[in-house]
Amino acid sequence: MYKICSMGGRVGELLLILLIILLLFGANRLPSLMKDIGKGIKALRDAVNNDKSD
Repeated sequence: MYKICSMGGRVGELLLILLIILLLFGANRLPSLMKDIGKGIKALRDAVNNDKSD
């Protein structure tokens, strides 16, 4: 009932993690950090997809 994602995280835990990230990196740097993480995830997916097709 409390699960929000397939990994079993709860809303309170996710909010706590987001708050800690916000405090560590600050609101000004957060968008660029998320953009870099997104690029890394995309590169990882592309590498996995290329490996499967070979």
